Amino acid sequence: MTDDRAHANRRQVLYWRLLARLFSPDEQPALESASVAVVDDLGLPAALLDPTVSVDTVVQRFPALADELRGLLTPDPDAPAGPFHPGEAEVRRAALASKLLLNVFATGAGEVSAGQLARWQADAGWFEQACGVSPGELRRDGAGLGATLAGLEGDLVRRMRLREVLADPVLAARLTPSMSLIEQLLRDKANLSGVALANAKSLIRRYVDQVAEVLRTQVAQATVGAVDRSVPPKRVFRNLDLDRTIWQNLTNWSPDDERLYVDRLYYRRTARRTTPARLIVVVDQSGSMVDSMVNCTILASIFAGLPKVDVHLIAYDTRALDLTPWVHDPFEVLLRTNLGGGNDGPVAMALARPKIAEPRNTVLVWISDFYEFDRSQPLFDGIEAVHRSGVRFIPVGSVNSSGHQSVNPWFRQRFKDLGTPVISGHIRKLVTELKNFLT
Repeated sequence: MTDDRAHANRRQVLYWRLLARLFSPDEQPALESASVAVVDDLGLPAALLDPTVSVDTVVQRFPALADELRGLLTPDPDAPAGPFHPGEAEVRRAALASKLLLNVFATGAGEVSAGQLARWQADAGWFEQACGVSPGELRRDGAGLGATLAGLEGDLVRRMRLREVLADPVLAARLTPSMSLIEQLLRDKANLSGVALANAKSLIRRYVDQVAEVLRTQVAQATVGAVDRSVPPKRVFRNLDLDRTIWQNLTNWSPDDERLYVDRLYYRRTARRTTPARLIVVVDQSGSMVDSMVNCTILASIFAGLPKVDVHLIAYDTRALDLTPWVHDPFEVLLRTNLGGGNDGPVAMALARPKIAEPRNTVLVWISDFYEFDRSQPLFDGIEAVHRSGVRFIPVGSVNSSGHQSVNPWFRQRFKDLGTPVISGHIRKLVTELKNFLT
């Protein structure tokens, strides 16, 4: 029992020291000296207590800690039930967790350099690995803890002299593309030129490619249409159903020859019922729509690559812009957007409705926060008319870089009454909705 109390006290010292440093950059001498003694007693490096030392640096100097950090903050399914009595392993876990939490959540104040942002992004990547996911995954999800991380990253980006960093190829090369950074680049692209603009475009392109890879995987894994049994199976070797062929020919087994004589081959049906479909994506390009616009623009380009899917893309603020000619290249689409300004949904609807040729073979995805003010009723009337005509209408709420969703409650309730509730949360929900309709 005495050992349990000693371990609990040492663990408590580390966490009290962590809380003190999170709320104030000033050191508390008693907590600092006690924490140094605990870390030294555990055989861990003192660098774990120094917030100016990155997690990458610690891991480079002490490679064995890398495996301990990965999955560190995930629940232990083998943990015994009942009262918790921390042992030395739990004290060690507290020391490592304190390092991650302090480096990620104590971001300080004042101006931020490109190197500081890069270091924070790397530390955040280790924190995400400790939570059991790949670096960047929590921040891309933009919900819960991921929203908090994205918010911290966004604050660091805003505190950085981004234009000066982009003008220096060496500093620009240290930046890791993220949604927070892309949001700032898209907002400021009109003020960039020369080397700074080229570096900005390179970062945007890298981020688009990264997100596209993730979304392509999600599209490939989403549920697809049922096999069309009205289409005869294609008689090629890759479709040969070997198990069924053997089973159906068992009566042809010859004990004398010890051979199975096959008089009929069976093939699997692989054709799926596909109907040429039209996908119309309308994106509100006001300031709160950056995350949704980036993700849905890339998603539209992926679906545009599917056979028999005709994709149209419209962006709007107080004016509507038809971006369909560039729908296969989300990078070009994003460069043509103009974030910010007001909303005029009826203008976008006027551009979208003529694109509806066969209502029951059309899906209309509308991404917006639906804050239309005096144009709310005209926009809803247009949406209701389109929905009543047979178009599959999918409203998607806005999500900003901090992960906070904001959708006009007036529209939210009316969409619910219409039987078309607003899709919110992870982009996978939209992927599944579209895949089910289009394939």
